[in-house]
Amino acid sequence: MRATVALRCPAGHSFDIARHGYVSLLTGARPTSGDDAPMAQARRRFLQAGSYAPLRAAITDLAARTSRPPTTVVEAGCGTGYYLAGVLDALPAARGLGLDSSARALRAAAKAHPRAAAATWDAFRAPFPVASASADLVLDVFAPRNPAEFHRILHPHGRLIVTRPNGGHLAQLRQRVTRMVGIDPAKEQRLHRALDPYFEAVNLERIDYTARLTPQEAVDLVLMTPSARHLTRGDLDHDRAGPSLPAEVTVSVLATAYEPR
Repeated sequence: MRATVALRCPAGHSFDIARHGYVSLLTGARPTSGDDAPMAQARRRFLQAGSYAPLRAAITDLAARTSRPPTTVVEAGCGTGYYLAGVLDALPAARGLGLDSSARALRAAAKAHPRAAAATWDAFRAPFPVASASADLVLDVFAPRNPAEFHRILHPHGRLIVTRPNGGHLAQLRQRVTRMVGIDPAKEQRLHRALDPYFEAVNLERIDYTARLTPQEAVDLVLMTPSARHLTRGDLDHDRAGPSLPAEVTVSVLATAYEPR
């Protein structure tokens, strides 16, 4: 049986499936915000170590807590596919699509789950490569948001789950690595203003716990975030910063389930 090597749309456009398993849909100027190779590697190592497993479990529980079991799940800014895979494990009848602008991260996302596909896409571009009203569940975990497109692709009875850091998230790391990107205190107000025209909040979960870290996990946790773009190699040198990084951090996250208006 011949393997599929490209996708074609009714208009005749063709998009290659990379040898790593994801499909490349982006054309024109490439986005600059996606994970580069070291960031994607750090993300994969850190998430596989399990420190965010309670967070993934909370997101999965929120996703499964619906009267209409989702069968089509789309994650915007899916990274390596860690959260999408967790949700699909809990929804045996569902299939998933992970979208991300980082080809490096999608190499892992394409293999994260047997019922998940992965494609390059910039969350700020519209329209998404997803049919209107075709998604039962849209996930956005620490990722850029496009409320209008989320609303368009969601089924009228579908749900959007948005996960973002709370004020004390990773506070111990931010105290030690002063050039880490901070958390905007007006973030919640901006989120509400952006989503309110399209969605109504129906469930808010606050996830708080303490995660113990090895020195490598602490370094990876910094390097997998946008803060990595503001640091030099010396800031996180294993011989200098590694031992001085905290052995535990506070994980403080808000996850909200929304229904379309």
